[in-house]
Amino acid sequence: MPNSSIPSVSYAAVVAALRSAGCVFAEDEARLIVSAARTPAEVTAMVDRRCAGLPLEHVLGWAEFCGLRVDVEPGVFVPRRRTEFLVQQALASAPEAPAPVVVDLCCGSGAVGAVLAASLPGVELHAADIDPAAVRCARRNVGERGQVHEGDLFEPLPRSLRGRVDILAANVPYVPTEEVCLLPPEARDHEPLVALDGGGDGLDLLRRVTAEAPQWLAGGGILLVESSERQAPVAVETVADAGLVPRLAVSEELNSTVVIGTRS
Repeated sequence: MPNSSIPSVSYAAVVAALRSAGCVFAEDEARLIVSAARTPAEVTAMVDRRCAGLPLEHVLGWAEFCGLRVDVEPGVFVPRRRTEFLVQQALASAPEAPAPVVVDLCCGSGAVGAVLAASLPGVELHAADIDPAAVRCARRNVGERGQVHEGDLFEPLPRSLRGRVDILAANVPYVPTEEVCLLPPEARDHEPLVALDGGGDGLDLLRRVTAEAPQWLAGGGILLVESSERQAPVAVETVADAGLVPRLAVSEELNSTVVIGTRS
């Protein structure tokens, strides 16, 4: 419901402004904006930013992910609902361990790691991203539940994790370079290119992660990476070539494809 401290006419005006700017879910977005704002001036400022094309999550300062409210600041990749399927698969496939070791690579806001840490008792969580803004954001979201490292893929992780990781979640960018321009303006104009561009066929980062993953996984540990349906056959082959036992999981509801590799 709209914030009762702000006149209801403000809500109607917000809906009209958002609709004229092309927001498909203008009513839903208006409720969120009006509920989040503390003053009419703040409503106006938030609506202006949204109408200028800023993602709603950046306007609000948060995104909902697997039931958690995750801080998201401008310039940081917004966690997608389809990635909730990766988290579901991680929890369903996790090897039994009294204190599981979880690594969240290309962590962005830290959403995946934060949910896994909240769901697995006694977890030892490490997250990493190359983007300083993402690392700042992830440290807020992960808090005392784990450590967030800044650097390229495995490079910043403690060497002591080698051979100990039970769950390695790597939400790598997988959009082919030539297709980045086809993304919605909200993504291509307001999210970091490093979180979107996966190289020529979109699988450059997936190949790099998969090649090193066996050195970090414990026996029975799992690697989970997201891909498109079109890329899935090559991604599965890449995981198998690295010596992991591959499995493909698909959610039609969330339009999500996750490749899982297990170290036998």
